[in-house]
Amino acid sequence: MYIGIDLGGTNIAVGLVDEHGRILHKDSIPTYADRDYADILKDMAQLSLKVIKDVNYTIKDIKSIGIGSPGTPNKKEGVLVYANNFKFHNAPMRAEIQRYIDLPVYIDNDANCAALAEAIAGAAQDANHSITITLGTGIGGGIIIDKKIYSGFNDSGAELGHMVIHVDGEQCTCGRKGCWEAYASATALIRQTKQAAKENPESMINELVGNDLDKINGKTAFDAARSGDKTGEKVVKDYIKYLAEGIVNVINIFQPEVLAIGGGICKEGDYLLNPLKELVQKHVYCTDIPQTKIKTALLGNDAGIIGAAMLGKE
Repeated sequence: MYIGIDLGGTNIAVGLVDEHGRILHKDSIPTYADRDYADILKDMAQLSLKVIKDVNYTIKDIKSIGIGSPGTPNKKEGVLVYANNFKFHNAPMRAEIQRYIDLPVYIDNDANCAALAEAIAGAAQDANHSITITLGTGIGGGIIIDKKIYSGFNDSGAELGHMVIHVDGEQCTCGRKGCWEAYASATALIRQTKQAAKENPESMINELVGNDLDKINGKTAFDAARSGDKTGEKVVKDYIKYLAEGIVNVINIFQPEVLAIGGGICKEGDYLLNPLKELVQKHVYCTDIPQTKIKTALLGNDAGIIGAAMLGKE
């Protein structure tokens, strides 16, 4: 058995996971992310002990603990070097957790953990080489080569959302302009939908949100498009074009067997995936070879827990 900890800005989620990537029991508590790292890590350890106890296991039944966190890890030292959403700078995660639990502790970036989870127990479990992207506030990316996480020599690779697809384009939170996530994240889609609604007051987008643009979410443009609204259709078409542009780049570089897409936008199903696949197929570098399969990620919010737990199984 393994413990997986998914550290998020809102919640800390902990799960007891078997060797096949199945969650046997899980629990969560608020993060209160503005606290000192020592307090947050103490809560992570205590919640782990609770999860183990809740199903009548003991520490002796657990092989290791894995932590998936936003930010840049030093995996060898078990240190989180930096995470901009937390007061973490060179936070000694392994050492802090081991103050409370005498087990091996592994850490990695949360997007890498999600990719590992999909590779072991999700959409890419039949593939040796896969990539998982998550469309959320930004675009998270995780690269799996031979069933193992690839993150470069300094553990900070796979920042796929920060490849530029439009030189001097939209401002990105990273400081550069034109990054993929500035065009194809859920945040970007919401911004694009709001702008379209302002420019087209007759659009059904406005009707769907009662003319309150702050109520626009990642579904709004898709809902309008499904109803035949021309403005909604254009927003969706442009968004899928931006998403495809980045995916083509990723495929051309890595040629994974499977590229899994996660995040709430994927609930649009074939309405998103069919035109996306068509665009990708049209623009990938070579079509005379076996092609990457584009799939919806399967594990949802559990991916972080499962992937973190499997860090000790690599």
